[in-house]
Amino acid sequence: MRTTLTLDDDLAGLLKQRARELDIPFKEAVNRTIRAGLGETAAPRSRPAPKTRPHSFGFRPGIDLDKLGQLADELEAEAVTEQIDDLAGRKRPRSRA
Repeated sequence: MRTTLTLDDDLAGLLKQRARELDIPFKEAVNRTIRAGLGETAAPRSRPAPKTRPHSFGFRPGIDLDKLGQLADELEAEAVTEQIDDLAGRKRPRSRA
């Protein structure tokens, strides 16, 4: 199949060098290299995949872990609002909720 392929300059240089070393056409060097690369990905793993170990972070019952990001955003927004109020010379009563 004929196709247009854009190679990074460093890869093109390496492929041209490989073609010269093996005394083969550039096209064949590209095909051999792609075949070798694809063969590596199809090979089975030499080591088993790493195992994940669970860890308890010590959150109290009733804390919704799915909403921790939302809580952090709200706390950050409150802190920024307080800074703006302080810069403007106004004091806001802090909520103690």
